[in-house]
Amino acid sequence: MKDRFDAKYMRDVDPMHFIMPYLLPNRCDNEAFFSYRIDLTKLNKYIKKKNASKPEYKYNMFQCIIAATLKTITLRSKLSIFIHNYKMYKRNEVTAAFTVKQEFADDGGEVLCFIHSKPEWTIDDLHNEMHRQLLKLKDREYKDESSGFMEKFNNLPKFISHPIMKFLCWLERKDMVPTALVETDPYHSSVNFANLGSIGLPSGFHHLTNWGTTSMFIVIGKMDKMPFFKNKEVTFKDAVELNITIDERIADGYYFSRSMKMMQYFLDNPELLDRPFNEKLPDEVWDKL
Repeated sequence: MKDRFDAKYMRDVDPMHFIMPYLLPNRCDNEAFFSYRIDLTKLNKYIKKKNASKPEYKYNMFQCIIAATLKTITLRSKLSIFIHNYKMYKRNEVTAAFTVKQEFADDGGEVLCFIHSKPEWTIDDLHNEMHRQLLKLKDREYKDESSGFMEKFNNLPKFISHPIMKFLCWLERKDMVPTALVETDPYHSSVNFANLGSIGLPSGFHHLTNWGTTSMFIVIGKMDKMPFFKNKEVTFKDAVELNITIDERIADGYYFSRSMKMMQYFLDNPELLDRPFNEKLPDEVWDKL
């Protein structure tokens, strides 16, 4: 058994996690679903404060959700695990991917944004990196490496491209696909995002894929007034729904529960996003989650 270019092979796992990839080999057959309604009251105030200096690229809710997720994955290491070819691996770094539409039109092109997070990052570092990448994406002629690769194969005659693609899928299943072909593939990231709210849609659940290594997918819906219930009273607040799909084989339900509570805590206390992603919560806070 050997390490991959993007992860280390986990040589010491408990018997349950050793046997699960053999009993349940396909990622798409092991999808667990979580749905959360996030109160944006504090987050909106935080974003307004961050934008008070009128930066060229404004801070927004999407950046905050990505930052809270990356911070959670950084602190909750099991969320960096993936299963591939019956083996468990732990990623070398925390990464995030999402698709950007270059133009809001039916025939508008789509390109991929791939974020390589660092433990010492804060939301400001994420904000600057997203700005850097999105500036490139404004160029209609720009193609990220993965999209460019797919376009080349799509332009080949089908009797040539079909067997080549089948062979590449076989190589990927066997951990032998060339690294250059998947370095910017969104399905080889720690977490993949779909911001449906940006196109006016409510949240939904996205499937995982057997291709690649992504163990988590997060769908963000449209911000709206939503009901919150407390002490038999109903209050309507600005809110957004997050729907999360995760490979249930990488950890147990208790671990997932505490991890999701941590992410919610960061969104409810967004000033913590100004702290390094690898900065732990105080014990007195963490023990209450």
